[in-house]
Amino acid sequence: MKIRTIEHVDVCGKFVLLRDDFNVQIVDGKITDAFRIEQSMPTIKALRDAGAKIAIVAHRGRPKGQRNMEYTLQPIADYMNVPLIPDCLDKDFLSSMQNGDVVLLENVRFYEGEEKNSPEFVAELAKRFDLFVNDAFAVSHRAHASTVGVAEILPSYAGKLLADEIKHLTAVMENPKRPMLSIVAGSKVSTKIGVLKALAKLSDTLIIGGALGTTFNYAMGAKVGNSLYEAEQKDTALEILEFAKQNNCEVLLPLDKGVAKEFARDAQRFNKDFTQIEADDVIIDAGIATTERDTEAIRQAKTVIWNGTVGMAEWQPVWSFGSFALAETIAEQTRAGKLDSVIGGGDTVAALEACGVKDDITYVSTGGGAFLEFIEGRTLPGIAILEDK
Repeated sequence: MKIRTIEHVDVCGKFVLLRDDFNVQIVDGKITDAFRIEQSMPTIKALRDAGAKIAIVAHRGRPKGQRNMEYTLQPIADYMNVPLIPDCLDKDFLSSMQNGDVVLLENVRFYEGEEKNSPEFVAELAKRFDLFVNDAFAVSHRAHASTVGVAEILPSYAGKLLADEIKHLTAVMENPKRPMLSIVAGSKVSTKIGVLKALAKLSDTLIIGGALGTTFNYAMGAKVGNSLYEAEQKDTALEILEFAKQNNCEVLLPLDKGVAKEFARDAQRFNKDFTQIEADDVIIDAGIATTERDTEAIRQAKTVIWNGTVGMAEWQPVWSFGSFALAETIAEQTRAGKLDSVIGGGDTVAALEACGVKDDITYVSTGGGAFLEFIEGRTLPGIAILEDK
């Protein structure tokens, strides 16, 4: 895939509308994880150094087209030390901008025209800008005004982060080192059918964990207690297992689980295999035997793709056992030069951060849904419109 990038254009003195993904968690007015913001900085610096006048358009949360200040971008502007323009459609500030100036526009989702990609809203958003740069991989699977609409009416280019995401994910999908191991966890089979099939076709081994794995265990006749799983996805799970078999992909399902009598952070943990699970047991984490087998599979691999924690990794230290063991083993093998590792998804990246190994991973994607859709082979509209055809 060949796309237009900012290296292909002179931006000096130009008004640049830059789409970034700043959908970060903010607690009590403080950013809890600035990963996505920091990953956007190389593009901002490159545009600034080249003399562009930069207005960043971004969103946070789901304000449903209403001006809900619970979702203001003010904490992000404070973190970046740039002015916040209170209305993303305001143009008055443009006349006072100098080359290299940067401002942040208030949450673009305060307007319902953003998610509807309405032509009227697109025209207002793009007005008086000379060009558009998309650096928000994580929302490029959405055909919104600030990802697709403005790119249809302004000269449009990919930023450094977006170009890097495409480069690294394409490389691992088209030419991975073998053997290749994929780890997919999370909660719902129904949202990951496509990516499971895509990875079953690509991988030598596929680990299915978390509540996702519980559904597969249920489909195979195991007892799962009072746990999160999708009974209605039984036939789909069996179909995916057969598809993997036809494509010579070994599937590793959970052998045992960390369970409790209630779904709570401070609940007492018991490790049980599926013959021991009782009707009132709640599965919260991967079990010891499962984790030992999965970490050994990582040590045998040359490439690992991982999306989705295998338990409640945020409930440390009791229920983060399985996810942290995977993260630490992947990091250890990557540091030793034995593994190419690609990891995406907010919860998974947070687990890397929590156990201090994020910097050891070959590539950490900023995308969640976009990461999965790219791996699945779907066309991402925010990227497709940047293709140099």
